Amino acid sequence: MQQRLTILTGASRGMGLAMAEQLLQPGARLLCISRKANASLDALAAQRGALLEQWQADLADAAPVAARLSAWLQAQVPATLQSATLINNAGVISALAPVRDGQAADLANALRVGLEAPLLLCAAFLGATRHWTAPRKVLNISSGLGRRAMASSASYCAAKAGLDHFSRSLAMEEALQAHGAKVCSLAPGVIATDMQVQLRSADPQAFPDIGNFQALHERGMLSSPDEAAARILAYLERADFGTDPVADVRG
Repeated sequence: MQQRLTILTGASRGMGLAMAEQLLQPGARLLCISRKANASLDALAAQRGALLEQWQADLADAAPVAARLSAWLQAQVPATLQSATLINNAGVISALAPVRDGQAADLANALRVGLEAPLLLCAAFLGATRHWTAPRKVLNISSGLGRRAMASSASYCAAKAGLDHFSRSLAMEEALQAHGAKVCSLAPGVIATDMQVQLRSADPQAFPDIGNFQALHERGMLSSPDEAAARILAYLERADFGTDPVADVRG
């Protein structure tokens, strides 16, 4: 039986964990790349008859991770795979404050995890699989903040805007290939994650939009990680996936 291979970053908690849990179906093969492994995923994979591998890595230093991924993919047997998908989900938000008050290491970390790592992992994935004939997809998890600027979150906004535009370029490149990958940078909506807690808990003097995020929470307008994951994975399976390289799961 051919396996469906998925490579997923940021899979140890939140929406990434929910996606990993939903991807672990019989016949699936999942490689998770996160700072921490999640033991519950190992148990779930064994229960459902799926293959799971977890790499512990800090994507703020993505070059060695990309090199490892490239070597790992080149060691695979393409004929055993029904499809191959890379989901760049990992992301961090720096301290919610104006850039003038930001710490260099904090700002750089947000850009490295949110933009540099997806770019390097895409390069590794697409380079190592360039001759595969099985369908390949790249799903970059973006944000509405990549398309609508917000004060005191410049590094996160910049990373997501860069991810969107990078995905447009990548889609153009892959469209020129005989078996090019389908590419989409997808905004998943507003989700009840640790990042939302960080936004609601910020200093109001430094983060003028705090009231908007508090209101979303109070009105029950946040999707659960499970709901968001289901919508994202359903979008990934759409026949028109990649037609629009920058999209929103809400349409």
